[in-house]
Amino acid sequence: MYHYTLSHRIFAGALLSSSLLFSVSSFAQEQSEADKNQPLDEIIVTGSPLSATSSGSLAGVSVLTKENLARRMSGSLGETLKSEPGISSSFFGPGASRPIIRGQGGLRVLLLDNGIGSIDASAASPDHAASVEPALAGRIEVIRGSGLLRYGSSASGGVINVIDGRIPEYVPDDKIDGAARISVSSVDDGYEGAAGADIALAKIGLGDLVGPLEIAHRKTEDYDIIGFARSARLRALAPLPPAQEIRNTLKNSATQATSTAVGLSYIGENSFFGAAIKDLNSEYGIPGGEGATIRLDQTREDFTSKFGFQGGFIESLNISGGYADYNHKEIEAGGDIGTVFTNKGFEMRSEVVQAKRRNWKAAHGVQFKKREFSAIGEEAFVPPTTTKQFGLFSFHQFELDALHLEASLRHENTRHDNKTAATKLEFNGLSGSLGADYHLTDTTKIGLSLYRTERAPTTEELFSNGPHLATNQFEIGDSNLGNERAVGTELSIRYRNGVDRITFNLFYTDYADYIYETFTGANMNVDGEALPVTQYTPANAVFKGFEVEARKDLGEIFGLDVALDGSLEYVDATIDIRGNNNLPRIPPFGAMLGLNLDAGAWSMRAEVEHATKQTNIAFGELPADAYSLVNAFVTYDINETLTLRLSALNLTDQEARQHTSFLQDLVPLPGRNIKTSLAVKF
Repeated sequence: MYHYTLSHRIFAGALLSSSLLFSVSSFAQEQSEADKNQPLDEIIVTGSPLSATSSGSLAGVSVLTKENLARRMSGSLGETLKSEPGISSSFFGPGASRPIIRGQGGLRVLLLDNGIGSIDASAASPDHAASVEPALAGRIEVIRGSGLLRYGSSASGGVINVIDGRIPEYVPDDKIDGAARISVSSVDDGYEGAAGADIALAKIGLGDLVGPLEIAHRKTEDYDIIGFARSARLRALAPLPPAQEIRNTLKNSATQATSTAVGLSYIGENSFFGAAIKDLNSEYGIPGGEGATIRLDQTREDFTSKFGFQGGFIESLNISGGYADYNHKEIEAGGDIGTVFTNKGFEMRSEVVQAKRRNWKAAHGVQFKKREFSAIGEEAFVPPTTTKQFGLFSFHQFELDALHLEASLRHENTRHDNKTAATKLEFNGLSGSLGADYHLTDTTKIGLSLYRTERAPTTEELFSNGPHLATNQFEIGDSNLGNERAVGTELSIRYRNGVDRITFNLFYTDYADYIYETFTGANMNVDGEALPVTQYTPANAVFKGFEVEARKDLGEIFGLDVALDGSLEYVDATIDIRGNNNLPRIPPFGAMLGLNLDAGAWSMRAEVEHATKQTNIAFGELPADAYSLVNAFVTYDINETLTLRLSALNLTDQEARQHTSFLQDLVPLPGRNIKTSLAVKF
């Protein structure tokens, strides 16, 4: 394959951008880029059915919109979000990377696609990609801590909601509102294009018909690395002949994905109803293994509606739902299909929001979801199972001058039907929270929340019984598991003065019967390979830590508006067992420092991300070395509609390995990556 030089790639990217953007601009979605001074108090829709701002929420909240989202955009959700405080990723190569929130991932972090669950198989294994595509996102909301009071047990570690606007709630100002973007990257010879539009079709009665269109496509080759794929520690422990060592380019790390969506909304003065259908096709390699690839397909239909009322007890009724048909095939190096995972499911949620009465506002809801999950083939470690979950929840807010109070409660019923073993299990859980914040001054407030939650065990934790080759383990579930219970508290201190801010979150969660995988000491022979046996087991555990985020405007220096920002994050997770009580794949202490320069149409940012050495390791893990990544970003607004971006990631070309990844010692992060993109809005 012919390889461009770096300067050729940048020039070709800009040229390709300008030629393709206008050919797809009729399909562009609205995605404003002019947010250098975007408000800090953004309305968030995730976490509570009662509207709240990002600074007014008691829970730790991150909202990625506009410029920040465009800057962080990556091919997977985990890599897009991992620079946010308290967020890391499971990085199983560029094709599969789920977010980890405060050390919790997989089955405990719920991924939402416009407020409805992703309905895929990504939580079942770290090599399974999420079906939620960040390429078309208009905003991404992250709720740290317990989000299960609105969304259910699978949100016990937190919630991530990707909002792409494919069901419009507003009529475009012009006949068509939209945007398009195309970008190229040097580290993987990659390119990506995304476009979408909201089109005002007709006025019917007192409302308007709006039709959205979206399309995105991404393709990358194997990416460049620094030196060897295997870590120095692993090479010393298990030497290989030099000819077998992978170096400079990570084999089997190529990816490609295509996503399309179309919908229709009827938008009235106080109400709207909309529906959309989305199709996703993806194929990606699994690096560090035997050359296997995964081919993923999902078709999903979603609807959402809001009916507003005036002057009565009820302010609004919100009803939404979604159905998805998902499957992915794990294809061996020779082309044979090893395992097929399927997941057919639907979810519906209805919420009634009460009109505010004096100091009290409330919302009540009901949620139902069904999942039909199966795995067929050599890695069918989970039997076909049908899961049904029904939840009732209630949220309340009270405003008493400078004091703000919140209370919420959820009851949940979960049923698993394992048809293979003719086993039916039922779980009931009750969760609740109380919280308050007090405005000490006009710029400073302090908040405290207390919660008790219950999580029903999942299909994987109950019924696993087979080889899981992605993690090189033979996994065994325990059908005698009960609810996982947690009691936690979170303290927050927030300072806001114009664009200057400081946010401090301190959290502590004490788990009873925390479900985790432990090595039994036995091995199971699978096709001549001895796989260590792991068992899902309950034990007491504690998660504690903090996040700090700050920004300071330094004013104008040499004609440039200058601002500094930074963040710190730390989590400690231990389990109550004899011997080594560290939980695996817990992120190390992390820090970021950024410098922002704005000069009219130009904006620039330089930052350093640092992860310390992780020595608090679990049985079977190797320590992770410290690393620092230097990144730089330049944005130029050519005019009101065109924006050119240049990014330099890992500018110093440093070897870096994430301790939160199963493949820490086999798959390093990419080397230096120069990305260029051109975006248009209309």
